[in-house]
Amino acid sequence: MIRDTVTFNDQGDETRSLAAYAEQAYLDYSMYVILDRALPHIGDGLKPVQRRIIYAMSQLGLKATAKYKKSARTVGDVIGKFHPHGDTAAYEAMVLMAQPFSYRYPLVNGQGNWGSTDDPKSFAAMRYTESKLSSYSELLLSEVTQGTVSWKPNFDATLEEPELLPARVPNVLLNGTTGIAVGMATDVPPHNLREVVAASIHIIDNPHSTTDDLMAFVQGPDFPTEAEIITSSSDLKAVYENGRGSLKTRAKWHQEDGDIIISALPFQTSGAKILEQIASQMRAKKLPMIHDLRDESDHENPIRLVISPRSNRVDVKAAMDHLFATTDLERTHRVNFNIIGIDGNPRVMSLPRLLGEWTDFRIGVTRRRIRHRLDGVQSRLHLLGGLLTAFLNLDEVITIIRNSEKPKLDLISIFSLTEIQADYILETKLRQLARLEELKIRAEQETLGVERHQLMKLLDSDRLLTDLVKAELESSAQEFGDARRSALVARGEAKAFSERDILSIDPITVVLSKHGWIRSAKGHDLDPKTLSYKAGDTFLASAKGRSNQSVFFLDSTGRCYAVASHTLPSARGQGEPLTGRLNPPSGVHFCDVIMGADSQHILLGNDAGYGFVTSLDMLSTKNRSGKAVISIPAGGKLLSVKFISDKTAFIAAVSSTGRLLLFPVKELPYLSKGKGNKIINIPASRVINREEYVVDYAIVRQGSSLFVHSGKRYLHMKNKDLDNYIGARGRRGHKLPRGFQKVDRLGTDDS
Repeated sequence: MIRDTVTFNDQGDETRSLAAYAEQAYLDYSMYVILDRALPHIGDGLKPVQRRIIYAMSQLGLKATAKYKKSARTVGDVIGKFHPHGDTAAYEAMVLMAQPFSYRYPLVNGQGNWGSTDDPKSFAAMRYTESKLSSYSELLLSEVTQGTVSWKPNFDATLEEPELLPARVPNVLLNGTTGIAVGMATDVPPHNLREVVAASIHIIDNPHSTTDDLMAFVQGPDFPTEAEIITSSSDLKAVYENGRGSLKTRAKWHQEDGDIIISALPFQTSGAKILEQIASQMRAKKLPMIHDLRDESDHENPIRLVISPRSNRVDVKAAMDHLFATTDLERTHRVNFNIIGIDGNPRVMSLPRLLGEWTDFRIGVTRRRIRHRLDGVQSRLHLLGGLLTAFLNLDEVITIIRNSEKPKLDLISIFSLTEIQADYILETKLRQLARLEELKIRAEQETLGVERHQLMKLLDSDRLLTDLVKAELESSAQEFGDARRSALVARGEAKAFSERDILSIDPITVVLSKHGWIRSAKGHDLDPKTLSYKAGDTFLASAKGRSNQSVFFLDSTGRCYAVASHTLPSARGQGEPLTGRLNPPSGVHFCDVIMGADSQHILLGNDAGYGFVTSLDMLSTKNRSGKAVISIPAGGKLLSVKFISDKTAFIAAVSSTGRLLLFPVKELPYLSKGKGNKIINIPASRVINREEYVVDYAIVRQGSSLFVHSGKRYLHMKNKDLDNYIGARGRRGHKLPRGFQKVDRLGTDDS
């Protein structure tokens, strides 16, 4: 059993509950991870390991103008003096700061194999690579020794290290960072130096600037790669206002001699991985429009991926949209401005708050630098004052030094010097007492006096101090700034091809048997009645369409089912039962099959004389149990579906007693499902008793003929003949001539 208290000494006089102890221990660990490992500080934008690497390299003399030195030496100093952790972790952090495809403004200048965009972790071991600081790192280090930072003991208290580096620019935004702490994370994308500096200067002049004000300067992140940022300005504004959100980047491409050339990839994206993603789709036959794929990247063209379409008829834009939607050619990047503020507490910051806190930090650093310099100037003037006094009384000073047992005390009392001045005089070399030294002393006093006056003016005037900060920011931007790399472009949402889109469009004929077996044959010339059927089974219905279309089946209850036509078995065999793919109600049978374009209008009608016009897209369903489309009365049945290609055509309906009615298609409403409207009037009692019912429907275009079949005989009815049977929808219709009182079916010139 776990004890609920913890004893801290043998006497047991100090105990805490286990819950309180565990809670405090976990909180201590959490704060350590947050503050000392995972999150950057707003001041210099660095995590502790990065700060220690930069400082250790500066202590080794590895400035931008120095010679390269083995990276193992740097890592040894880092982990031996400041960062007591694994050498691999320290070296990986160092590598990241040296990779131009990872850092917008690299802090380390590496020589050797430092990884590639395809595999950032393919860098050589630290015993093989060499490194030194980049020139940009001077913006972080140049003022370290000028009294601008606080110092703290290192892990074993034998050395001191800076708590922060006195960054002259907002590095936290420029290079960005990522990190995962305990219960929080940070994702700060990199930005452009010139834009961020301009925004910083603006917020110094206008402390209450809004996000809109700052976005006039900071258009958005600026990644090391030249991929496009396709997030809208309104979404970017929401990110900068809330301090969190996401943004999308997309590869740049153009056409060259018919090929698609990808010249820039999203940030932290591997070209080799993208090629593998595309190749995988090609192997799965999901990209039939792509013929070839190759990587032509070299030193002149670091990113050059070539995609060759199968022909010049391929819709290149649609193909690229598909690749953007299904590969890493388009990436979504998280944004979370979770940063340790000036007060030492982590928080998610908006852009105005982030830049506001950083400018406060920078003004404070500049004030400390000026005060430190002023202290140095005043100290030097104090020494020079004592030295000048000694020079003006040189003979007496020499006599005191030669004859006095306590020359220091005598100098202090006789010439009213301070102890510091007396020590400095006693340490002065004889050669400095030459005649020319008086001129040098007075010249230095004058120069330092002017400088002291200027420094005091800066400390006494907030306006002059902020003007200095702005001037230094502008100077940094001119020296290290460059043009934006990531263009901000408004793009539509990328859409992947559906399964139907990537299919070849071939003519097919789908055949349905009476027992519900289905199959598909290529072409439209097939006579389905000549196919082989299982014993006791025969042909029921067929439909002609394309291989990229759905095929619809109607059952005896008026339900509709949809199946992708390209998945149907070949007509070389006898097919397969539809019940293996669909779940129709028990006891029903399939009675018709339809294919066509989604916009194709059709007539659905039952033998009770009711029906409606709809389109094939209204029949679509992914449900294996289908969906109810048209109501069928008890004892009734669904008649074969009729295609409507002309809105000016007529609907012909003939009953089992030889009554014929024609009326315009437009008189029958367009519905998605239901019972429909009355097409021809048949008394309900006669329908129920099956004394009379509708035999067939037909769509008759203007100028076409109608054929009425009765056994082996047929009646050919032309324009004038049909006029006698035209009436309003829902009427009884007129009797056909003698001999056609029992009609089998209707036909037209188009059937």
